Amino acid sequence: MRIVTLQSVTRSVRAQPRTTTITPHLYRTTTTRFASSPVVVLRNHAPRSFSTSSSRLSTKPTMAPAKIDLKTAKGTRDWDGEGIILRDQIFETIKKVFKGHGAVTIDTPVFELKEILTGKYGEDSKLIYDLADQGGELCSLRYDLTVPFARYVAQNGIQSIRRYHIAKVYRRDQPAVAKGRMREFYQCDFDIAGTFDAMAPDAEIIATIVEVFKALGWDGNFTIKMNHRKILDGIFQVCGVPEDKIRSISSAVDKLDKMPWADVKKEMVEEKGLPEEVADKIGEWVILKGGEDLLERLQKDESLAANESMKQGMADMALLFRYLKRWKATSAVSFDLSLARGLDYYTGIIYEVITEGSAGSAPASGAAASKSKPKKKGKASEDDDRSDDPSVGVGSVAAGGRYDNLVGMFSGKGQIPCVGISFGVDRIYSIMKARIDANGAKELRGNDTDVYVMAFGGKGFTGMYEERLDIFQLLREHDINTEMLHKVKPKLQAQFKAAEANKVPFAVILGEEELAAGQVRLKQMGLSESHPEKEGVLVAITELPGEIRRRLDQIERLEQLAVNASGLRVVDGMRGEDVKVQEAPAPTTDES
Repeated sequence: MRIVTLQSVTRSVRAQPRTTTITPHLYRTTTTRFASSPVVVLRNHAPRSFSTSSSRLSTKPTMAPAKIDLKTAKGTRDWDGEGIILRDQIFETIKKVFKGHGAVTIDTPVFELKEILTGKYGEDSKLIYDLADQGGELCSLRYDLTVPFARYVAQNGIQSIRRYHIAKVYRRDQPAVAKGRMREFYQCDFDIAGTFDAMAPDAEIIATIVEVFKALGWDGNFTIKMNHRKILDGIFQVCGVPEDKIRSISSAVDKLDKMPWADVKKEMVEEKGLPEEVADKIGEWVILKGGEDLLERLQKDESLAANESMKQGMADMALLFRYLKRWKATSAVSFDLSLARGLDYYTGIIYEVITEGSAGSAPASGAAASKSKPKKKGKASEDDDRSDDPSVGVGSVAAGGRYDNLVGMFSGKGQIPCVGISFGVDRIYSIMKARIDANGAKELRGNDTDVYVMAFGGKGFTGMYEERLDIFQLLREHDINTEMLHKVKPKLQAQFKAAEANKVPFAVILGEEELAAGQVRLKQMGLSESHPEKEGVLVAITELPGEIRRRLDQIERLEQLAVNASGLRVVDGMRGEDVKVQEAPAPTTDES
């Protein structure tokens, strides 16, 4: 290597013709000299361009930047306002049920090593978002919360855990944002890992599903479809499906909730290479659904009863029905032989939850079909939002099952049996929001403020800022969420406008005469003109926190009654459609 001084480099550069380029690079050594291997020369005046003149370093663009189309990426959305309030209420409701079953929470990275996710999702693997190579590790965004949980259990040597996890997952599916079919969406998972007696944790998971939807006010408005992978595999074996085609045929059957049997059969025969007579035999079974009566029918079929996989699956299902009776959950379940769950890691009981709107409307036929035939779609149409397509439904709002071998894929220390459920919050939200809009329910509050402290007066009114602060602090010391307008002399109209904008239920109004008597006026916002408390009631300051708490509790009880009485069920003598959040009744005592 040749060591040269800066001056010699400069002389050398000046000696080069304008067109000369020498590669590759110039770099600084630990001394004041430079090492070259060799020197890069861009032009013969390069040494003179070491100047740091602001004119030479200007970053001003030479042309106007292109206009940016401000929008979220396809299949994603911003959360704000009433939407995020309702979403967070769903989170809290589900979380409370999970905690009631002894679950603890964990969190895992939003992306995993690609090899962790590879080979776990069957045909759905094509929906995984792969990330560009960043420093030697190939990573992908998590497709669900189940595989990361299995990796976590194996990595930490956990033998038993009840865990819940609420987080975003990512799938490059065709979006229908208005129906909760997203590319970025939330899942709420509850899983039980560990070795337990057969079907005991499985029954508890299904009972948890029932508890969650009852807590959300869906009682009577959902169905848990159940099946068993060993029963489905046994049916395939008896019908003559080759062993190497069972998983792909299972994926085809899983589309029966979206496609008619004729289309599923066509896929089996033309795309999967299954003989038509075998597909016809499968069709005789997978259209069946019921309860224990269907299980009894399967048990009586000699060809099915002789299959070992069927024996194991039917024994599990019989035990599960027994336990579900104890959990008082049988009325919500349906034994459905079309349920397949396309993910490869399921090994036993599988289930998913459907409700109104889960399935899209059937496509038109005949003349109607020809009139409404959609335009031919190009390749780009796979990314188009299908919210306005009536044939696209919300889909299942929760799904899960048993996966006994997944943890073992990441560890050589043996299997850790697992069973769990995943709630699709975005889909649950879309249905609940539609119900709220259809029923004309009251608007959701933008915050948790319970009381807005105000003041008013006549000529010479000072604003009573310090007095308002005293009441503000008094209420907050009693854990009452309180707000006030931080202006020394606010107008009364501006104070009411701020309270109404945030849908605050109560206002505490200070007046000079009332305050001198140790009282304030407590007003419930939004009362009708005919209500006796429309203008509020006088309350002693010493009794104010307790009176506000009593009235807040009363409103909460009425709101819960309305939730529990959703639909047409009768609660406390009222049909669900008649239950409203009522105004607090006037007190029996006169104003003091």
